[in-house]
Amino acid sequence: MAGLNLDLIGLQLFAGLALGAIYVLFAIGLSLIFGMLTVVNFAHGAFYMVGAYVGLYVLMLGGNFWICLVAVPLAVGLFGMLVERLLIRRLYRRGIDYPLLLTFGLSYVMVELVRIAFGKIGYPFDTPELLQGAVNIGVGYFPLYRLFVIGATAAVLLCLWLFLERTRFGLIIRAGARDSQIVRVLGVDISRIWLIVFGIGTAIAGFAGLLAAPLQGVIPEMGSTILAEAFVVTVVGGMGSIGGAVLAGLLVGIVISLSSLFVPEMAKVSIFALMAIVLIVRPQGFFGRAGLMS
Repeated sequence: MAGLNLDLIGLQLFAGLALGAIYVLFAIGLSLIFGMLTVVNFAHGAFYMVGAYVGLYVLMLGGNFWICLVAVPLAVGLFGMLVERLLIRRLYRRGIDYPLLLTFGLSYVMVELVRIAFGKIGYPFDTPELLQGAVNIGVGYFPLYRLFVIGATAAVLLCLWLFLERTRFGLIIRAGARDSQIVRVLGVDISRIWLIVFGIGTAIAGFAGLLAAPLQGVIPEMGSTILAEAFVVTVVGGMGSIGGAVLAGLLVGIVISLSSLFVPEMAKVSIFALMAIVLIVRPQGFFGRAGLMS
């Protein structure tokens, strides 16, 4: 503790923001799907993992990281739309437990298929050459790629906000999240809206997996590791709240980062302590709506 200084704490805060950015991307897809479809998507971690492997496959074919930034969300989003259309759509009217159990089982199937295709051993994912090295951020040198992750997350959030707040389709999505029956009465094909929303949510999860790959490598189990932490983010922020997912994701990233600095053995436990405190004070999370699960 004696060797700690403000610069080190500042660097750790930036590291927490970079980690939190991954949580934010993962959790907003989870919250978007739940807020609109009321589906607790336990396969979300598997879509995150698939995003990393799609990026790895593109690189094996001779592509580069910049191509992956476009190819991964498109491929994972289309796959998510296929899953929604063929599997999840059949269970909407049977209660919230049925899609939950389906996606829980689907996650295991996806992981096993990836193990068959790529093997059980993980792969390294090199940081793109342009983003290697570190830059001086005032409190010390910080990895350039982590700054890119923060910037890319901010860009995705801005695009998503403009889409939801400034387009007619975004208006329909927000209206459908509040009362899908009214949207049906107005003549909107709500099933098409659900399809696109699920595709967007899974595309963002795949994009998060791609951004995380250079930081942690690519392994079949990488989705299950982040899933529990992302549900903490979703619960703390409020189930179905995108704004809550953003705030909680950054907060969780900072809590883990600072805990790793001061009490490393408590780093993972600290986020569950945070969740317990928030739920005691505000059971629906920061911006959640009471009764959404009923």
